[in-house]
Amino acid sequence: MPAPQPSDERRPAGRDHAQRADARVSHQPRAIVLAAGRGERMRPLTDSVPKPLLKVAGKPLIEWQIDALARAGVRDVVVNTAWLEEQFPAALGDGSRWNLRIRYSHEGACYGGALETAGGIATALPWLVDEANAPFWVVSADIFSPDFDFASPAVEMLREDPGRLGHLWLVDNPPFHPAGDFGLAEDGRALADSAGPDGRRWTYSNIGLLRAELFDGIAAGHRAALGPLLFAAMRQRAISAEIYRGRWHNVGTPGQLDPLARLSGIDSLDGTPMPPVATR
Repeated sequence: MPAPQPSDERRPAGRDHAQRADARVSHQPRAIVLAAGRGERMRPLTDSVPKPLLKVAGKPLIEWQIDALARAGVRDVVVNTAWLEEQFPAALGDGSRWNLRIRYSHEGACYGGALETAGGIATALPWLVDEANAPFWVVSADIFSPDFDFASPAVEMLREDPGRLGHLWLVDNPPFHPAGDFGLAEDGRALADSAGPDGRRWTYSNIGLLRAELFDGIAAGHRAALGPLLFAAMRQRAISAEIYRGRWHNVGTPGQLDPLARLSGIDSLDGTPMPPVATR
């Protein structure tokens, strides 16, 4: 069964020399940026450009996440791809301009199409963890969350609590998803089947820290959704969560993209103003 295929190597290298060298660079976990979706609701824009490469405030959506990961000290990133996947290495390169390494899990070339979220993560696991229980970042490439800080205390919390399989960031329910996804208990555990004591269910922001153990039983190259795995782990009290109050947009349709694409003067997390965006 083929493994993830980056542009310059055929399969995960495991504990090779390059990985050992990178391991001493940063205490931050590795990260996967999810970029394999077709973007059906964004058509016709995504007929020729993958949704994560559409621009918001002057740069591709996916670069906002890579910028934030790099600022927080992440030095190893996997980007999983399927639709128009040859455009990603051309646009992002090997990550050297961010002082990190990008490797590409080409689900389209290796498996004939996107593997869904859990299948894509399970396939990329050899590049995400050196140790069986190590956490790693998961973030969707098609959300806009310019205030999110990946230098989070939750990294150490997860490292110190091996029974916790993940930590999620939740947001207010957007108009297109009023029912939300998960409740939040007083002790910070995510609730699969009920609202929290505040009477609310919140929406998963598509930003989280997860452990490889969550994906036990999913073989590389097999399609699998993430939701059922999270719900099952929540019922075992193994997933915690917190509320993210910063700017957050799910960029799913041309109508959601258009006002963001026209933004200018957005400040990045470190306070550096973004350059003005030319009128389209």
